[in-house]
Amino acid sequence: MTDDSTSHSTPTIHWVGTWLSTGSGLAQLVRHGHRVVLWGRTDEKAAACADRLGAPVAGTRAYDLAAVAAELAPGDVLVSMLPAGQHPALLRASLDAGAHFACSSYSSPGLAALAEKGRSAGLVVLTEAGLDPGIDHLLAHQLIAEAIAEFGAGPATASLTSYCGGVPAVANDFRYLFSWAPQGVLNALLSPARYVDGGTVTEVARPWQAVRPHQVNGEDFEVYPNRDSVPFIEQYGMPAGWAVERFVRGTLRLPGWQQAWQGVFDQLAVRGAEVVPELATDLARRYPMTATDRDRVVLAVGLTVRSDDGRHFSRTRVLDLVGDDTEAAMARCVSAPLAVGIERLLDGALPPGLNRAAETATEAGLWLASLSADSRIPIIAADSSKP
Repeated sequence: MTDDSTSHSTPTIHWVGTWLSTGSGLAQLVRHGHRVVLWGRTDEKAAACADRLGAPVAGTRAYDLAAVAAELAPGDVLVSMLPAGQHPALLRASLDAGAHFACSSYSSPGLAALAEKGRSAGLVVLTEAGLDPGIDHLLAHQLIAEAIAEFGAGPATASLTSYCGGVPAVANDFRYLFSWAPQGVLNALLSPARYVDGGTVTEVARPWQAVRPHQVNGEDFEVYPNRDSVPFIEQYGMPAGWAVERFVRGTLRLPGWQQAWQGVFDQLAVRGAEVVPELATDLARRYPMTATDRDRVVLAVGLTVRSDDGRHFSRTRVLDLVGDDTEAAMARCVSAPLAVGIERLLDGALPPGLNRAAETATEAGLWLASLSADSRIPIIAADSSKP
């Protein structure tokens, strides 16, 4: 264990998890003068992660829930980079200690209920503050605010698409490389997707049944819906006066992905969840991302609005980033917005209770400005793209 062992009066950020999504956002917090303790599977792994990121943290620890709970103090922030199933226990420990909580994962009814309990104590629970979910929320809020400024909330027809994917920077035959265990990808493919298409709420039992071509800055990709997109219409604050023609949040893949993965789909269709463990092991062995491979993150959020009097709004925002030998693109794009959110939390800018990234266009603009200035995450306008 390493630690500065000195007394301190400022809040401590307890960052739990040192794996692939822990990137330069952690180093940014240290660089900005925050006291950070890094918890890893072992103290040695935590120290190696801090060294790799050039982050002189205040201390490193071997992770244990009871040990974290014992160190939490009122006003601290507990950051979970662990799988989502472990978040409720960590959040309970935070609330018991009077500490705030932050993660990059989707919120859930369980987390929301716990966050409500912490509201009266002035505690902030920040969720959905990574890449997807996270940066996609920021861009959607921003685009909708721009359209409202031009059209108001009056009668109009609107379509919003938000597609994100982590792909190999150099395509292989499989059109994908696994940088971590494939179970999550495979389980997501077994989950139904719900979205709006042609003005109607549509559900598809298997996302690969709804793959379609999509262009980003003139480059061809394949996209498909995932999860339940419909609740985000309200979360993003789309005006009730807009008739939603299409609204989908989904995954982006390299062209040829559907064909390359047909054998995977066939096994999932026949055997379902039963085949996931052995299939995940096989795919991880056959298509690993090695130390010489580079990942690429592509996120495209587009909004089209047509008013009843013939006016037209069509804008797209794109994030396109390739990793380098110091950091994977995915690690930067997940950890950087989380770091921004933590700093906004510590600044008192986020209200107590549940927060999902930035909940307003104004706050989203502040996050995006910080990402551009401090994290080298470029967001470009690509208004010639068709959402």
